[in-house]
Amino acid sequence: MTRILVVDNHGQFTHLEHRALRDMGVETELIDNDTPPADVDADGLVLSGGPSMDDIGNCPDYLDMDVPVLGICLGMQVMAAVLDGEVGEGDYGGYADVTVDIDDDDDPVVGSLVPETRVWASHADEVKRVPSGFDRVASSDVCDVEAMSDADRDLYGVQWHPEVAHTEEGEAVFENFLAVCESH
Repeated sequence: MTRILVVDNHGQFTHLEHRALRDMGVETELIDNDTPPADVDADGLVLSGGPSMDDIGNCPDYLDMDVPVLGICLGMQVMAAVLDGEVGEGDYGGYADVTVDIDDDDDPVVGSLVPETRVWASHADEVKRVPSGFDRVASSDVCDVEAMSDADRDLYGVQWHPEVAHTEEGEAVFENFLAVCESH
């Protein structure tokens, strides 16, 4: 059975990410972000959202583990900040219902949502420039980088929260990520 761990970055929806995977029949558990990478046994990782880039524990080290990673909100921002991208304050601010345009229908994680999807997202902080090797795969009228992808390294990020009920096709994001983990 595929094992996908959720790295807890202390976000308010982290338990919902864990539950979404469990409800799909995935072997999953929540681990704290200070868990040493050597102690992490997984076929994939979800880097959860969270309140602060100052409290990301070992998340940068998890990116070097050669397993697929899905970063959600802060998790995506960690990827960008660590891998030579740029993160900054969003113009829009807090949580809102946003229509996201899917820019790449071939993307393994968000491509199936083409042409657009409604999501629940916070834009207090956001990726301003994707890291080397990544493509912007989704955008909106409030945020230029709603999702990014480096399919060669199986690193993916979404600004929105696929685990909450307000996100229309959130389960598809997790199912698509599961398929990536199974084929890695």
